[in-house]
Amino acid sequence: MDTALEKRVMGKVSWRIIPFIMILYFVAFLDRVNIGFAAIHMNEDIGLDPAIFGLGAGLFFVGYFLFEVPSNLALEKFGARLWIARVMVTWGLISGAMAFVQGPHSFYVLRFLLGVAEAGFFPGIILYLSYWFPMKNRAVVTAFFMAAAPISVALGSPVSGALLEMDGLFGLHGWQWMFLIEAGPALVLGVVVLFYMTDRPEKAKWLQADEREWLSATMNAERAAKDKAGAKHSILKGMTDPRVLALSLVYFGTSAGLYTLGIWAPQVLHGFGLTSFQTGLVNAIPPIASVIAMFFWSRHSDRTGERTWHVTLACTAAAIGLFFAGFAVSLVAVLLALVVVNCGVSSAKPPLWAMPTLSLSGSAAATGIATINSIGNLGGFVGPYAIGLIKQSTGSFEYGLYFVGALLLISALTTLVIAGTSARKSAAAMRAAEAKAPHS
Repeated sequence: MDTALEKRVMGKVSWRIIPFIMILYFVAFLDRVNIGFAAIHMNEDIGLDPAIFGLGAGLFFVGYFLFEVPSNLALEKFGARLWIARVMVTWGLISGAMAFVQGPHSFYVLRFLLGVAEAGFFPGIILYLSYWFPMKNRAVVTAFFMAAAPISVALGSPVSGALLEMDGLFGLHGWQWMFLIEAGPALVLGVVVLFYMTDRPEKAKWLQADEREWLSATMNAERAAKDKAGAKHSILKGMTDPRVLALSLVYFGTSAGLYTLGIWAPQVLHGFGLTSFQTGLVNAIPPIASVIAMFFWSRHSDRTGERTWHVTLACTAAAIGLFFAGFAVSLVAVLLALVVVNCGVSSAKPPLWAMPTLSLSGSAAATGIATINSIGNLGGFVGPYAIGLIKQSTGSFEYGLYFVGALLLISALTTLVIAGTSARKSAAAMRAAEAKAPHS
């Protein structure tokens, strides 16, 4: 009966939560990286060179970094329903305002404010999933959620490319139409969140009484087990735990890779003489492959319970793809390299996000997840900005891609160091426990 009840409850929870949060992240990621398509024409229209564009695109993550932890703590205090709604409405308004940038300064300000507005969304959802899904299911669930990012690129790229073709309609540039139209879904969904999202299992009226009781008991038992194992709870512990800081460094490299793709790939592909719409179609191919790779890789990680090598190998593959993209000279070769990079970066993230909640709970989990995401997402600033600077000075994307590839190799090595350190601590704790145990 327990098995049947578990299947029934998790089926209901999965169908209720996963498709909805995927739609939310789809819209979030689209509004984050559509700047890469806008740049095809916007940079010339308002006078942005590659270095200025790279800086402005990356300033999103500075605002994100500064307000990430406070935003996640607010989510824990006020509930996911109210806070996610607030996040979506404010980012939708600012994303739409991007249509009216006039030059570098307004570009810088609005990109920074977009990061401030969106701060807390991604780690908030990761925290939210930990309220509803047991640990054994979390990598696959996270994979479904995170699959919305490459799906957003795959579906959003042709749409963004098509919207750029609206140039001149009612006196607006195509990139202005793109910002205005693609901001709309965030505003609408922000209102939908208020009526659809449920904060905790205890409040889920769409579950039957026995289903609510089973899920609440299961999640409470999991938290109690973490407490017994010494899981950290305080805000300070969540921010300063060495494992959290190390995972932030791992996430830094994956974020640099992800946003290098999102922000610069359209311009790399457009450089082969493609039209805006053709660029959108070609740019959709690598993320489609990455969705498939992410699902099977995270499913294997959950089935085996192994996280370290699933992160390490994926990061290494992404690095190799970036190195290959750096010296590739044909459109087909670059496209194949981007497929490898997309698959590697996307596959690394679900098993990576299954790691923090192994040792953190309560407020420490909220701050720990937010800390990893905020520090790690600075890679989204460093990667695109470095590529812009290098492109400005050398006239080529080559060495910028090598730089981001090196960051991903550092992520891979750091993951191995984390695993080695954790193994040594576990062995030491076991020896200490054996030493204290009474001898017969």
